[in-house]
Amino acid sequence: MSSLTLPAEYAMRRPLVAPVHWRRRCGALAATVALHLGLGALLLAHWQVGEPPAPQISTVQLQLLTLAPPAPPPPPVALAEPPAPAQPVQPDPAIERQRLEQAALARKRAEQQRLEQEQQRQREAQRREQERQRRETEAREQLEQQRQAEAREQAERQQAAAAAERARQAEAAAAASREFLPIAKQAPAYPQRALDKGLEGQCTVRYRVNEQGRVENPEAEPDCHPLFVRPSLNAAKSFRYQPRVIDGRAVAVESVRNTFTYRIE
Repeated sequence: MSSLTLPAEYAMRRPLVAPVHWRRRCGALAATVALHLGLGALLLAHWQVGEPPAPQISTVQLQLLTLAPPAPPPPPVALAEPPAPAQPVQPDPAIERQRLEQAALARKRAEQQRLEQEQQRQREAQRREQERQRRETEAREQLEQQRQAEAREQAERQQAAAAAERARQAEAAAAASREFLPIAKQAPAYPQRALDKGLEGQCTVRYRVNEQGRVENPEAEPDCHPLFVRPSLNAAKSFRYQPRVIDGRAVAVESVRNTFTYRIE
Protein backbone atom coordinates (compact mmCIF):
# COMPACT_ATOMS: atom_id res chain seq x y z
CA MET A 1 0.00 0.00 0.00
CA SER A 2 1.45 3.18 -1.13
CA SER A 3 1.08 6.47 0.60
CA LEU A 4 1.46 10.04 -0.67
CA THR A 5 3.45 12.27 1.39
CA LEU A 6 3.01 15.99 0.83
CA PRO A 7 5.57 18.47 1.73
CA ALA A 8 5.15 20.20 4.94
CA GLU A 9 4.65 23.57 3.28
CA TYR A 10 1.75 22.31 1.17
CA ALA A 11 0.15 20.69 4.16
CA MET A 12 0.28 23.97 5.94
CA ARG A 13 -1.16 26.03 3.04
CA ARG A 14 -4.14 23.87 2.02
CA PRO A 15 -6.49 24.65 4.93
CA LEU A 16 -6.08 28.37 4.09
CA VAL A 17 -6.94 28.24 0.31
CA ALA A 18 -10.08 26.06 0.37
CA PRO A 19 -12.34 28.30 2.49
CA VAL A 20 -11.66 31.32 0.32
CA HIS A 21 -12.61 29.44 -2.86
CA TRP A 22 -15.85 28.22 -1.41
CA ARG A 23 -16.78 31.59 -0.10
CA ARG A 24 -16.47 33.04 -3.59
CA ARG A 25 -18.66 30.38 -5.13
CA CYS A 26 -21.30 30.75 -2.42
CA GLY A 27 -21.42 34.50 -2.92
CA ALA A 28 -21.96 34.13 -6.66
CA LEU A 29 -24.68 31.53 -6.12
CA ALA A 30 -26.47 33.69 -3.61
CA ALA A 31 -26.42 36.65 -5.98
CA THR A 32 -27.86 34.52 -8.81
CA VAL A 33 -30.64 33.19 -6.63
CA ALA A 34 -31.51 36.66 -5.42
CA LEU A 35 -31.65 37.94 -8.96
CA HIS A 36 -33.99 35.15 -10.05
CA LEU A 37 -36.20 35.67 -7.04
CA GLY A 38 -36.48 39.40 -7.82
CA LEU A 39 -37.39 38.74 -11.43
CA GLY A 40 -40.01 36.23 -10.38
CA ALA A 41 -41.58 38.61 -7.92
CA LEU A 42 -41.67 41.31 -10.56
CA LEU A 43 -43.38 39.00 -13.05
CA LEU A 44 -45.89 37.91 -10.47
CA ALA A 45 -46.72 41.45 -9.55
CA HIS A 46 -47.54 42.40 -13.16
CA TRP A 47 -49.06 39.16 -14.30
CA GLN A 48 -52.88 39.10 -14.62
CA VAL A 49 -54.56 35.78 -14.98
CA GLY A 50 -57.95 35.96 -16.74
CA GLU A 51 -60.17 34.05 -18.97
CA PRO A 52 -59.32 33.84 -22.58
CA PRO A 53 -61.38 36.20 -24.70
CA ALA A 54 -64.50 34.83 -26.27
CA PRO A 55 -64.44 34.47 -30.00
CA GLN A 56 -66.07 37.35 -31.86
CA ILE A 57 -69.06 36.53 -34.03
CA SER A 58 -69.79 38.70 -37.04
CA THR A 59 -73.42 39.81 -37.22
CA VAL A 60 -75.31 41.86 -39.79
CA GLN A 61 -77.91 44.34 -38.57
CA LEU A 62 -80.62 45.68 -40.89
CA GLN A 63 -82.51 48.91 -40.21
CA LEU A 64 -85.48 50.19 -42.17
CA LEU A 65 -85.41 53.89 -42.91
CA THR A 66 -88.42 55.91 -44.02
CA LEU A 67 -87.65 58.88 -46.31
CA ALA A 68 -89.76 62.01 -46.26
CA PRO A 69 -91.55 63.02 -49.47
CA PRO A 70 -89.67 65.55 -51.65
CA ALA A 71 -90.39 69.21 -50.94
CA PRO A 72 -92.31 71.15 -53.60
CA PRO A 73 -90.25 73.54 -55.74
CA PRO A 74 -90.20 77.16 -54.58
CA PRO A 75 -92.50 79.55 -56.38
CA PRO A 76 -90.87 81.71 -59.08
CA VAL A 77 -89.63 85.04 -57.88
CA ALA A 78 -91.21 87.93 -59.70
CA LEU A 79 -88.71 90.28 -61.28
CA ALA A 80 -88.84 93.85 -60.16
CA GLU A 81 -89.94 96.22 -62.81
CA PRO A 82 -87.28 98.71 -63.92
CA PRO A 83 -87.77 102.15 -62.52
CA ALA A 84 -89.28 104.66 -64.78
CA PRO A 85 -86.80 107.06 -66.34
CA ALA A 86 -86.39 110.17 -64.32
CA GLN A 87 -87.55 113.32 -65.87
CA PRO A 88 -84.57 115.52 -66.98
CA VAL A 89 -83.94 118.34 -64.64
CA GLN A 90 -83.91 121.65 -66.36
CA PRO A 91 -80.64 123.46 -65.47
CA ASP A 92 -80.75 126.92 -64.06
CA PRO A 93 -79.98 129.43 -66.85
CA ALA A 94 -77.87 131.57 -64.57
CA ILE A 95 -75.80 128.58 -63.44
CA GLU A 96 -75.49 127.35 -67.03
CA ARG A 97 -74.41 130.82 -68.21
CA GLN A 98 -71.86 131.05 -65.38
CA ARG A 99 -70.55 127.61 -66.25
CA LEU A 100 -70.21 128.59 -69.91
CA GLU A 101 -68.45 131.81 -68.97
CA GLN A 102 -66.03 129.93 -66.74
CA ALA A 103 -65.34 127.42 -69.53
CA ALA A 104 -64.75 130.24 -72.01
CA LEU A 105 -62.48 132.01 -69.55
CA ALA A 106 -60.54 128.78 -68.96
CA ARG A 107 -60.17 128.29 -72.73
CA LYS A 108 -59.07 131.90 -73.10
CA ARG A 109 -56.47 131.47 -70.36
CA ALA A 110 -55.21 128.25 -71.89
CA GLU A 111 -54.97 129.92 -75.30
CA GLN A 112 -53.17 132.91 -73.77
CA GLN A 113 -50.70 130.63 -71.98
CA ARG A 114 -50.12 128.75 -75.24
CA LEU A 115 -49.50 132.03 -77.06
CA GLU A 116 -47.12 133.22 -74.33
CA GLN A 117 -45.21 129.95 -74.47
CA GLU A 118 -45.03 130.17 -78.26
CA GLN A 119 -43.79 133.77 -78.05
CA GLN A 120 -41.26 132.75 -75.42
CA ARG A 121 -39.98 129.97 -77.70
CA GLN A 122 -39.79 132.41 -80.62
CA ARG A 123 -37.90 134.97 -78.52
CA GLU A 124 -35.51 132.29 -77.32
CA ALA A 125 -34.94 131.06 -80.88
CA GLN A 126 -34.43 134.66 -82.05
CA ARG A 127 -31.97 135.29 -79.22
CA ARG A 128 -30.02 132.15 -80.09
CA GLU A 129 -30.00 133.17 -83.77
CA GLN A 130 -28.78 136.67 -82.89
CA GLU A 131 -26.10 135.21 -80.64
CA ARG A 132 -25.01 132.87 -83.43
CA GLN A 133 -24.90 135.76 -85.94
CA ARG A 134 -22.97 137.91 -83.46
CA ARG A 135 -20.42 135.18 -82.94
CA GLU A 136 -20.09 134.65 -86.67
CA THR A 137 -19.70 138.41 -87.20
CA GLU A 138 -17.04 138.63 -84.49
CA ALA A 139 -15.25 135.64 -85.96
CA ARG A 140 -15.36 137.20 -89.45
CA GLU A 141 -14.18 140.56 -88.10
CA GLN A 142 -11.40 138.92 -86.17
CA LEU A 143 -10.40 136.92 -89.23
CA GLU A 144 -10.54 140.06 -91.37
CA GLN A 145 -8.46 142.01 -88.85
CA GLN A 146 -5.95 139.19 -88.73
CA ARG A 147 -5.86 139.08 -92.53
CA GLN A 148 -5.42 142.87 -92.70
CA ALA A 149 -2.68 142.75 -90.07
CA GLU A 150 -0.94 140.03 -92.05
CA ALA A 151 -1.38 142.06 -95.24
CA ARG A 152 0.04 145.19 -93.55
CA GLU A 153 2.90 143.22 -92.13
CA GLN A 154 3.59 141.69 -95.52
CA ALA A 155 3.36 145.14 -97.17
CA GLU A 156 5.73 146.57 -94.57
CA ARG A 157 8.12 143.70 -95.16
CA GLN A 158 7.87 144.27 -98.90
CA GLN A 159 8.37 148.01 -98.46
CA ALA A 160 11.34 147.41 -96.18
CA ALA A 161 12.76 144.94 -98.66
CA ALA A 162 12.13 147.37 -101.52
CA ALA A 163 13.74 150.23 -99.55
CA ALA A 164 16.69 148.03 -98.71
CA GLU A 165 16.93 147.02 -102.36
CA ARG A 166 16.75 150.66 -103.47
CA ALA A 167 19.37 151.63 -100.92
CA ARG A 168 21.54 148.79 -102.07
CA GLN A 169 21.04 149.74 -105.68
CA ALA A 170 21.69 153.41 -104.90
CA GLU A 171 24.79 152.46 -102.98
CA ALA A 172 25.87 150.22 -105.80
CA ALA A 173 25.11 152.97 -108.32
CA ALA A 174 26.92 155.49 -106.16
CA ALA A 175 29.82 153.14 -105.91
CA ALA A 176 29.69 152.46 -109.63
CA SER A 177 29.03 156.08 -110.76
CA ARG A 178 30.01 159.01 -108.56
CA GLU A 179 30.24 162.67 -109.34
CA PHE A 180 33.35 164.58 -108.43
CA LEU A 181 32.97 166.78 -105.37
CA PRO A 182 35.26 169.49 -104.01
CA ILE A 183 37.14 168.35 -100.95
CA ALA A 184 39.31 171.42 -100.27
CA LYS A 185 39.07 174.95 -101.69
CA GLN A 186 41.24 177.84 -100.57
CA ALA A 187 40.25 181.46 -101.19
CA PRO A 188 42.72 183.47 -103.27
CA ALA A 189 44.77 186.28 -101.76
CA TYR A 190 43.45 189.77 -102.53
CA PRO A 191 46.06 191.57 -104.67
CA GLN A 192 47.66 194.46 -102.81
CA ARG A 193 47.69 196.68 -105.87
CA ALA A 194 43.95 196.10 -106.33
CA LEU A 195 43.44 196.99 -102.71
CA ASP A 196 45.45 200.14 -103.11
CA LYS A 197 43.42 201.12 -106.13
CA GLY A 198 40.15 199.97 -104.56
CA LEU A 199 39.39 197.57 -107.41
CA GLU A 200 36.69 194.87 -107.12
CA GLY A 201 35.63 192.26 -109.61
CA GLN A 202 35.37 188.57 -110.62
CA CYS A 203 37.61 186.10 -112.36
CA THR A 204 36.52 182.77 -113.85
CA VAL A 205 39.12 180.01 -114.19
CA ARG A 206 38.63 176.90 -116.38
CA TYR A 207 40.62 173.72 -115.64
CA ARG A 208 40.67 169.88 -115.80
CA VAL A 209 40.21 167.54 -112.83
CA ASN A 210 42.24 164.38 -113.35
CA GLU A 211 41.61 160.82 -112.07
CA GLN A 212 43.28 161.64 -108.76
CA GLY A 213 41.08 164.71 -108.18
CA ARG A 214 43.80 167.26 -108.82
CA VAL A 215 43.49 170.40 -110.97
CA GLU A 216 45.38 170.47 -114.26
CA ASN A 217 45.91 173.24 -116.86
CA PRO A 218 44.03 176.09 -115.21
CA GLU A 219 43.25 179.02 -117.51
CA ALA A 220 41.61 182.35 -116.81
CA GLU A 221 38.69 183.55 -118.90
CA PRO A 222 39.33 186.64 -121.08
CA ASP A 223 37.05 188.86 -119.02
CA CYS A 224 39.28 188.56 -115.92
CA HIS A 225 41.01 191.76 -114.68
CA PRO A 226 44.76 191.34 -115.05
CA LEU A 227 45.32 192.00 -111.34
CA PHE A 228 43.02 189.05 -110.43
CA VAL A 229 44.40 186.45 -112.89
CA ARG A 230 47.46 185.24 -111.01
CA PRO A 231 45.87 184.87 -107.55
CA SER A 232 42.89 183.10 -109.15
CA LEU A 233 45.14 180.57 -110.96
CA ASN A 234 47.21 179.93 -107.84
CA ALA A 235 44.03 179.29 -105.79
CA ALA A 236 42.62 176.95 -108.44
CA LYS A 237 45.81 174.87 -108.46
CA SER A 238 45.37 174.21 -104.72
CA PHE A 239 41.85 172.78 -105.14
CA ARG A 240 41.25 169.07 -104.40
CA TYR A 241 38.27 167.05 -105.68
CA GLN A 242 36.75 163.65 -105.12
CA PRO A 243 37.32 161.92 -108.46
CA ARG A 244 34.39 161.13 -110.70
CA VAL A 245 33.65 157.36 -110.92
CA ILE A 246 31.82 155.82 -113.86
CA ASP A 247 31.11 152.07 -113.83
CA GLY A 248 33.52 151.69 -110.96
CA ARG A 249 36.38 153.47 -112.70
CA ALA A 250 37.74 156.97 -111.94
CA VAL A 251 37.72 159.31 -114.93
CA ALA A 252 38.95 162.86 -115.57
CA VAL A 253 36.56 165.80 -115.85
CA GLU A 254 37.16 168.42 -118.50
CA SER A 255 36.30 172.17 -118.58
CA VAL A 256 35.55 172.66 -114.92
CA ARG A 257 34.88 176.32 -114.17
CA ASN A 258 35.17 178.21 -110.90
CA THR A 259 34.50 181.94 -110.42
CA PHE A 260 36.42 183.94 -107.81
CA THR A 261 34.81 187.15 -106.48
CA TYR A 262 36.97 189.97 -105.15
CA ARG A 263 35.35 192.56 -102.90
CA ILE A 264 36.70 194.97 -100.38
CA GLU A 265 34.94 194.93 -97.01
